[in-house]
Amino acid sequence: MMNTPTFNIKDIPIFGDTILSPMDGYSDLPFRGLCRQLGSAMSYTEFINAQDVISGRRRDLPPRLVYQEFERPVAFQLYDDDPDRILQAVHLLLPHQPDIIDINMGCSEKNISRRGAGAGLLRTPEKIAEIFSALTSELDIPVTGKIRLGWDDDSLNYLEVAHIIEDSGGAVVAIHGRTRMQGYGGEADWDSIAEVKHVLSIPVIGNGDVKTIADIGRMQAHTGCDAVMIGRAAIGNPWIFSGLDRDQVAPEMVRETMLNHLQRSLDFYGEERGLVLFRKHASRYLSPYRLPNQLRKALLTAEHPDHFLAILDQIQMETPVSQILLEEK
Repeated sequence: MMNTPTFNIKDIPIFGDTILSPMDGYSDLPFRGLCRQLGSAMSYTEFINAQDVISGRRRDLPPRLVYQEFERPVAFQLYDDDPDRILQAVHLLLPHQPDIIDINMGCSEKNISRRGAGAGLLRTPEKIAEIFSALTSELDIPVTGKIRLGWDDDSLNYLEVAHIIEDSGGAVVAIHGRTRMQGYGGEADWDSIAEVKHVLSIPVIGNGDVKTIADIGRMQAHTGCDAVMIGRAAIGNPWIFSGLDRDQVAPEMVRETMLNHLQRSLDFYGEERGLVLFRKHASRYLSPYRLPNQLRKALLTAEHPDHFLAILDQIQMETPVSQILLEEK
């Protein structure tokens, strides 16, 4: 356990330089907690719609607000296009005692960004200033933001937005090195992340195209960022937070982690929903390996945890572990 923080979010010490990115549908409590215990330096919730907080009508909202104490520091990530709603929602969330409030300005999903929320906020820098000024003047906890480079290649305003966040009291800028129009296509622009780090005095977290342990070091060397945020590459390889690339993970560890993750999901969501939500993770855990199609399909369509485990055992018994559980492609 390191004694010296890697960096601080205002007065909150962060120990470690890799962080699981907030991802809707993936960074829920079971997966987030697993990654945290494997080395992710802090926890971000899945994004939270400010309108849902205010209305209280969404059944899937309460699970997004649940976290375990060992996950701290925990950041609640919100999105909306209205500064007043964001402020109102944050006050309603404070009784849940988050350590940090993070504003999502990076989501590229059309139904969110085209109404001006998520990456859509990048088109209205004045709203970003209003949001951060209001929150930082009223809250005792840090307020941070996750951004992209801009809406498209013709509106690369990441430096302007980063300055606004810092000047309005923001404590950290996390930046994905793509525009909203790029989505997850093309290559992430690490030069732009380096620019943001160069001009800000607050910590900067880099995000985009980090797939291996070597990539973590390369991004840090290239950008000088204080930490690296890892999203899609952690799905199916949470061991990246322990310093392992996927091909370094032994089959026995794959099985052990799958069972651990499955049990977390069952405990949190209940048997039926927990298994259904785990399937997409199971698919990614198994993706590097060559499995008979029939067994793969049976495993990923199992309707009861006991059935899932029986098929996993069948796979292991029918084919030597060294070859299948799993044989690399």
